Amino acid sequence: MEQIHLTKTQYCSFNKKVVFQITLPIILFTIITLQLVKNISIKTPSNPIISTSYINNNEEQGAPPTESDTRIKKCDLYSGDWIPNMDAPYYTNETCWVIQEHQNCMKYGRPDTEFMKWRWKPNDCELPVFDPIKFFEIVKNKSMAFVGDSVARNQMQSLICLLSRVEHPLDVSTSKDDNFKRWYYQSYNFTLVILWSPYLVKTIENDPNGRTGKTFWGLHLDEADDVWKDEIDKYEYVIVSAGQWFFRPLIYYEKGQFMGCRYCEIDNLTEYSLSFGFRNAFRTAFKAILERESFKGKVYMRTFVPGHFEGGEWDHGGDCLRKRPYKSNEVKVEGETLELYTAQMEEFREGQRLAQQRGLSLQLLDMTQIMLLRPDGHPSTYGRPANLTWPSDCVHWCLPGPIDSWSDFLLLMLD
Repeated sequence: MEQIHLTKTQYCSFNKKVVFQITLPIILFTIITLQLVKNISIKTPSNPIISTSYINNNEEQGAPPTESDTRIKKCDLYSGDWIPNMDAPYYTNETCWVIQEHQNCMKYGRPDTEFMKWRWKPNDCELPVFDPIKFFEIVKNKSMAFVGDSVARNQMQSLICLLSRVEHPLDVSTSKDDNFKRWYYQSYNFTLVILWSPYLVKTIENDPNGRTGKTFWGLHLDEADDVWKDEIDKYEYVIVSAGQWFFRPLIYYEKGQFMGCRYCEIDNLTEYSLSFGFRNAFRTAFKAILERESFKGKVYMRTFVPGHFEGGEWDHGGDCLRKRPYKSNEVKVEGETLELYTAQMEEFREGQRLAQQRGLSLQLLDMTQIMLLRPDGHPSTYGRPANLTWPSDCVHWCLPGPIDSWSDFLLLMLD
């Protein structure tokens, strides 16, 4: 490069110009940056129904936000993708003995293992992997109930397996029915139960008002199921969910009166939408819990999780054979799943208003979009001996499997 030689006077003049030329852009850049920061706004998610966020109940009730509240508020936990996690799984079907046969995919010869090696990664933050010791520290001397169907039971068993790295529970059930199991962790004085209630409301099995030759369930949509309603005061944490059973033929009652149906094919009888019974069941459940003066615990609603049958319905050859998760831009919540999800979220928001009036906490475990991306995590035909010809299971989840990530979210909500 050619060198330039300056006199002393030229050098001083040149040096002032250089300083001015360097300083002016810095000042202008600083002013422009501050103005941009002042005016910047956060973009509204393209799909506000799916892109839900955690609501800080402590802040709404006047309490100062905790460190975890601040961390959570900085990002939408439920917008992201599944990424590889070579540290998983954190247990096996040999170290955890509560895995039911039809979710014990490795026992029945599933050849691939990649479905166990993923974790959920939100777009704008990290979701900590479940820490069993931290969980026990939070729930010590407390109790937790899962209210719902077999997927709720699946979730509870996943949690037990994750906790098995620290302690195995004692089975203190008063019934041999797997739908009403009760587990006790002696070192932490912590109790975990499943309360079987697939519709959340009072039901009639084989309703006589149904069509001959077809099994109907009768639902009293304005009456909570006594199975869990009368037990709820005993628990500090209650996780409520429902879903797949609402796809069955149903008869609806209100105030004890016959009012209509779903999938009933009965002449001169009002046929309601799929989401009608589902919506009303959650409305009734939230009221039963949150209006109960003696209930002082925290409630969590887990959203509906769709199955992944391809090539046919569950009873007509449908199966789930994919080996990898979808990316978030490959599939979207739509159809019946969207209908149920929308109804559930609307009732959740109403339930939150009721919770705030009573100074209680109703929080969200939004698993719909996240699990829509995991068609690879179901048992398919690997939940039974090969010589049996039951339909493929594309509703429940292998253990270990994607459902283990639900406890990552739960722990963050508890913290």
